[in-house]
Amino acid sequence: MSIDISIEFFPPNTAEGAEKLRATRDKLAALKPAFFSVTYGAGGSTRERTFATVKEIAAAGYEAAPHLSCIGSTRDSIREILQEYADAGIRRIVALRGDLPSGAGAAGEFRYANELVEFIRAETGDRFLIEVAAYPEWHPQARSPKDDLLAFKRKAEAGANSAITQYFYNLDAYLYFVDAVRKLGVDIPIVPGIMPIGSFSKLARFSDACGAEIPRWMRKTFESYGDDADAIRAFGLDVVTRLCEKLIAEGAPGLHFYSMNMAGPTTEICRRLGLHN
Repeated sequence: MSIDISIEFFPPNTAEGAEKLRATRDKLAALKPAFFSVTYGAGGSTRERTFATVKEIAAAGYEAAPHLSCIGSTRDSIREILQEYADAGIRRIVALRGDLPSGAGAAGEFRYANELVEFIRAETGDRFLIEVAAYPEWHPQARSPKDDLLAFKRKAEAGANSAITQYFYNLDAYLYFVDAVRKLGVDIPIVPGIMPIGSFSKLARFSDACGAEIPRWMRKTFESYGDDADAIRAFGLDVVTRLCEKLIAEGAPGLHFYSMNMAGPTTEICRRLGLHN
């Protein structure tokens, strides 16, 4: 089985975390991902740590893709960051609107991700491959599904090369979303985001916050295991592996793993899929 994968990290905030991430990165490099992406905190709060992590990944010989957020950004600050990444040899950017940090009142000079994509293209031409976000179960702040589809279309028309989805466990949501944007004339690849499951309580909190649905049958099964961490991990691996198998069978253009800076779950899912080198 052959399919491109990519893997997301968040920038560590301690020396111990940085050391752990290096070990995780090197283990996951055995999967030969197309790139490692690195998140960017609310309002650019992790800018320096994101940049340091990205530079270290690139210096180790791997393709790195930093996230870049509209929130709290100015044209001058984005221009500066783009130059830093160009100088570091970065070739791919994940352009996002981002979330307002707690207590923040203004978004910055860019309101939406399509404006950021358009600016990157105007400033740098084809220097960067630009990834954008997609929401198969709709963005939690979208006024309607139609509005969300049109927002995605604007990002594609602004110059995005491809998209990575929010994670989901409902295959039909992804297939419907892809079909709907194709009907709007958008033909960029839409790579499904995959969230391995290690802790159900953490997943439930995260999903409630970001609008990703945990289907009732999954939630009830997880709840039935109580505090049995081994049973929760085993069931989570089975569920996510089966979802990936179905996505590959349906022709998904790749798989993007939200690793949570851990190597084990992503490695095991890829081993089960026959993607382990």
